[in-house]
Amino acid sequence: MKTSRGFSIPNNTPKGPSAALVRQFVGLDLGTSGARISIIEPAFTTTDRSYKEVYTQAVLWNEGAYDDPKAWMEAVTSLLQSANDDFGLERVASICVSGTSSSCILVDAADGGKVTRSPARMYDYDVVTSSIHTPTQEPVYGVRALQKLQQFAPDKHTCQSPTSALAKLLSWNEEKPLTSSERLCHQSDYISMNLLSSNKACGSNHNNVQVYSDWHNCLKLGYDVRQLSWPPWLLDCLHDAGLAQSVLPFTVVSPGEPMGTISADAAKRFGLPEHTIVVGGTTDSNAAFFAATGTRTAPGTAVTSLGSTLAMKQLSDTYVEDASCGVYSHRFPSVLLNDTMREAWLVGGASNVGCAALRQQDFSNEDLVAISAKIDPFVDSNLSYYPLTKKGERFPIADSTKEPVLEPVPESRNEFLHGILQGIADVERDGFVILGSLGATPSRPTLVLTAGGGSKNDVWNQLRQRRLREAFGDDSLKVDKAENVEAGFGAAVLAAGAFF
Repeated sequence: MKTSRGFSIPNNTPKGPSAALVRQFVGLDLGTSGARISIIEPAFTTTDRSYKEVYTQAVLWNEGAYDDPKAWMEAVTSLLQSANDDFGLERVASICVSGTSSSCILVDAADGGKVTRSPARMYDYDVVTSSIHTPTQEPVYGVRALQKLQQFAPDKHTCQSPTSALAKLLSWNEEKPLTSSERLCHQSDYISMNLLSSNKACGSNHNNVQVYSDWHNCLKLGYDVRQLSWPPWLLDCLHDAGLAQSVLPFTVVSPGEPMGTISADAAKRFGLPEHTIVVGGTTDSNAAFFAATGTRTAPGTAVTSLGSTLAMKQLSDTYVEDASCGVYSHRFPSVLLNDTMREAWLVGGASNVGCAALRQQDFSNEDLVAISAKIDPFVDSNLSYYPLTKKGERFPIADSTKEPVLEPVPESRNEFLHGILQGIADVERDGFVILGSLGATPSRPTLVLTAGGGSKNDVWNQLRQRRLREAFGDDSLKVDKAENVEAGFGAAVLAAGAFF
């Protein structure tokens, strides 16, 4: 029986391969364009441990809703109710939630987790430049927050990024001092909080609540993923800002580690078993890695997620970090470590370039299919683009002033698309080069699996493979489409991790 801080998987919950026909696992992903549910069940063989998806559904954010916590819960409610109506949830054993990195809100722990500051500050919110376009905020608050981080945070720490969760927390406090009951809550934490039982530390009752979080979401809040604790420099920084440690999540667990059981209300509302477990969550790009690789991973395996933005992860034996490049390391979940791995790291970063630039330039799905077929992936475009949709970049260089480069615009839409696809591919290439130069082990990827909507473009995959092979001088390096590409599937893999 697996346990977590005295919490045990219920004895009436079947475990192991024999549960394949009995139990299923739910992943909920809140991404940049919408929310998705994935339900999986084991598909074990005598030599392999894998999962198959048996149900999935998605909803898109309405305009302006992606940073609205109320819309998040409405989306989750819709997905769970539809899944129960269309498929049935009576066999679900556990649920895991993934959200966008560093997307966070403040909640009132003394008022059932009520949101106190809205809208949410999302993954791409820069505490200096984003406030320029927000009438109720002033850039000076973000500047003060970054100055405090420079004073206390270690050199090149990922929290020094103006998009980090810690920078957002400090800028909120600069704008208006937090009350003693306000708590920082990540996007996935908020969903879990609303699902968990009221008799657990984190709950959905209307009394005092505590926020549970996970290693992955808390990395950019300052959590020390090597020592598995809040570091002294962070506590000193909070004290200097007039904040207590209680503003941070109450407990931080491994992604996939059991946190508690859902509330009786949630079980009844969604048709879930009363013993359904909510496990530690993750970020969407990490969930995409688990979706792509499943349970079969080795150092050098990498995943590039080509969604609205581009995120890259490579499994490494070593920890690397450099905030000036937007590089950080996530600790690999304990529930997914195999017998030969003591610890491992997901090293990488997330760029603001991505498929959103294609939409911004009015390329429809039909355009992408038709025009891509006319592009030769083995010939370079003579255009040198940096396809941002707006000012500001996170990785492979953290530069809030970096401007989009999408000129000159050729008369040919074929040439234009070729240039954009190559520009995004070059950001990916430069990212992997930087990871190796910082000490990732191995120093280059051996296999790059592709997730997200961009993975469907075979011509683009060939172009990316060529650019990477040229950069590393390695013709054996392979870029391939991941069999499972949705972050919701990866979250479901984590949900299953505690049971096998």
